[in-house]
Amino acid sequence: MRSLSSELAAIVLGMLLASGLAAQPYPTKPVRIIVPTPAGGNPDFVIRPIAQKLSESLKNAFIIDNRPGAAGTIGVELAARAAPDGHTLLLGAIGHVATPSALYPKLPFDAVRDLVPITLLVDAPFALFVHPSLPARSVKELVALARARPGQIAYGSFGVGSFTHFITEALNATAGVNMVHVPYKGSAPAQAALLGGEVMASFDALQATLPHIKSQRLRGLAIGAAKRAPVAPQLPTFAEAGVAGFNASAWFGLFAPVNTPPDLVAKLHAEAVKALANAELRAYFERAGMEVVASTSEQFGAVVRDDIARFRKVARDAGIRPE
Repeated sequence: MRSLSSELAAIVLGMLLASGLAAQPYPTKPVRIIVPTPAGGNPDFVIRPIAQKLSESLKNAFIIDNRPGAAGTIGVELAARAAPDGHTLLLGAIGHVATPSALYPKLPFDAVRDLVPITLLVDAPFALFVHPSLPARSVKELVALARARPGQIAYGSFGVGSFTHFITEALNATAGVNMVHVPYKGSAPAQAALLGGEVMASFDALQATLPHIKSQRLRGLAIGAAKRAPVAPQLPTFAEAGVAGFNASAWFGLFAPVNTPPDLVAKLHAEAVKALANAELRAYFERAGMEVVASTSEQFGAVVRDDIARFRKVARDAGIRPE
C-alpha cells in the first residue's frame, strides 16, 4: 500500500512539474533572429521593425544576429542546427533558402526537412529595368528586340545562382529569347552596371530603384507581382505586359529550427501576424514597394517547396551551375 501511494505521489509530482514547465512564459531569455546577410540590406530592413514589435509584445529582446557568407547558407545552417526551443529564429529570404537549395546538390542543411516555416512576412516584387538608351519601352518591345538580336543584349544579375539570375533565365525561357548573363557581386554593383550602360537590362527591387525611376535614369518595363505597386503604379504587371504566369517576387519569412514545439510555432506565428497588422508597419513596407503577406505556416511551407522545384527546373533548363 505504501509502495502504491509512493508511486501515485511520484506520478502526480511529475505531472505538476510537467505542467509547470509547460506553463513557463516564453521567451525566458532574449531571442536571436539570424539574418544570413550583412547588416543594412533588405533583410535587415524587413526584420528590424518586426523584431521591435515582437520585443514589445513578448516583453523580451529579439536581437538581430547578422551571419553573412556563402550566399546566405552559413546563417541558414546555423539556424537549422540551433536548439529548437524558440530562442533562435531565422529571417530567411528566397535567395538564401530556395535558390541555394535548387542550385547546390550538397548543402549542410535541407531547407524543407530542417526548418519549420512560421510565416511568410512580406513579398518584395522585383521589376524589370532597362537602360534608357535601349529602344524598348515595353516588355513586348524588349522581347522583339532580343529576338532580332539573339545573344547581343546583356543583362546583369546579383551573381551566379542569385535570385535575379534565376528569374531572368526564367524570362528568357518563357519569352523564347537569349539575353546574355553578366554576373556581379551583389545588388549595388549590378545596379551601377545598368546605370552606366555596361548591361542593358536587369531585375531589381523597387525599394532600391525608385529614385532612378523618378529621375528617368532607368526605365521600368514591368513588375513581377500579381498587381501593380502603389509606389510605382505606372509599371504594369507581367500579365498586363503580355507574359502570363511570370512571378518575380522575393519573399522574406520567419523560420524556426526543426522540432520546435508546435505551440511555440503557433505563438510566434500569432505574434508576427499581430505585428504585421500594425498600420504604421504596413505603411512602412508599402512605401518600400513591399506587400505584407502574413501567411499561415502551411501556406509558407508550400511556397518554399514550390519555389525550390521551380528553380531546379530553371537551373536544369538554363544550365545554371555553381561557381
